[in-house]
Amino acid sequence: MHLPYLARWAMVGLAIGFAGFYVLTIPRIFPASALSPRTPDLANGATMFTVGGCASCHAKDPGKAPEDVGGGHLLKTKFGTFAAPNISPHPTAGIGAWTELEFLTAMTEGVGRNGEHLFPSFPFTSYRRMRVADLRDLYAYMKTLPGNATPSAPHTIQFPFSIRRTLGVWKLLFLDAEPFKPQAGQSEVFNRGAYLVEGPGHCAECHSRRNPLGGIVPEGRMAGGPNAEGKGFVPNITQHPSDGLGKWSLRDIELLLENGSTLAGGYVADEMEEVVKNTSRLSREDRHAMAVYLKQIPAIPSQRSDRR
Repeated sequence: MHLPYLARWAMVGLAIGFAGFYVLTIPRIFPASALSPRTPDLANGATMFTVGGCASCHAKDPGKAPEDVGGGHLLKTKFGTFAAPNISPHPTAGIGAWTELEFLTAMTEGVGRNGEHLFPSFPFTSYRRMRVADLRDLYAYMKTLPGNATPSAPHTIQFPFSIRRTLGVWKLLFLDAEPFKPQAGQSEVFNRGAYLVEGPGHCAECHSRRNPLGGIVPEGRMAGGPNAEGKGFVPNITQHPSDGLGKWSLRDIELLLENGSTLAGGYVADEMEEVVKNTSRLSREDRHAMAVYLKQIPAIPSQRSDRR
């Protein structure tokens, strides 16, 4: 007995749709041709590690042992709980067996060494803006850290978000960042700050509104948004005069990055306290550069529901 005409075409359509989904969501690999022999700069790698906030998520006690990146931090979101993995150079529990190419693929394409899509709780969406040389220095520096034998905890993600292959579609929709390019007509200091803020510093990942699928809303970038863990509102860091940094001087922002002090006379807390632990370890020149860039982000009003 033959299937009805429409049913046969429906099956053909489903097959084509599945094939299209499979092709469009194939994980992309960093091109090996981009890796020529070089001597890594470990000091620069340490700077990238610090501004990248690696220890804030991957160290159990980043305040005391920022180099012990054995994982353990839990990020509880509406999609489920993401567990920061062990990224120490331990050969089995960490990433000690990863090649440089596998590391760069994870950092720029959000793809693990087994070809799996990584969840964007790992901010590869910003790290992909980094220069290849800086990523290679970071890889070399991380190889010098102490190994930690603690196994990585599993994620507990709700269905259907737990299906990693669907992240290929998410990337098609939201993974649009290109490698950083200096802005013509701007100073070297401005461009250094822009690079640190937009790339390794990944400030937009927390300080932006997101849509229901977790993608950053472009028109709300840097204008603050609900905390991913449901704990209040992450501040607006554009130059908006009332709910952003518009009234902050360049020196005010530098002090925030140095010691966490605010215009209100207090100090930052929670996640931003961890950020300041990192920025306080940067050079004064890098903190100045970040402040210069932040002072020139156009004003965008936040969309806080609790504002009066």
